[in-house]
Amino acid sequence: MAAKKKILLIDDEEQFCFLVKQNLNEEGKYEVEYTNDPDEGIKLAKRIVPDVILLDITMPKKTGLEVLEILKKDKKTVGLPVIMLTALQDTETKLKASYLYGDDYLVKPITLGLLKIKIDEVIERSSRLHKK
Repeated sequence: MAAKKKILLIDDEEQFCFLVKQNLNEEGKYEVEYTNDPDEGIKLAKRIVPDVILLDITMPKKTGLEVLEILKKDKKTVGLPVIMLTALQDTETKLKASYLYGDDYLVKPITLGLLKIKIDEVIERSSRLHKK
């Protein structure tokens, strides 16, 4: 059996995090850790080096875009794929996430099926890039 893919979810909505973790862990091929604190999320990303990060944009203390910028400037986390997962759907925010090298941008609410497809796509794309 293939190793479980490590997913780090950084989102200030506790209930959302719990549901995503529960549903993805039940899938059997993912291992999800989450935090509601953006600063803790940055530390976790460096410590666990996940296969993909799911990152909310609208959070207290730091926005997801600020977290993305910090992750992409750090040698240890620069190559980690990041999927922005947010209720914001304005063009300016999407462009900013793209400019900061977000790998995908999903607007909440999202179905579990689509989330799994996007996670797998981003992980596959990232693994192809790092094999070259």
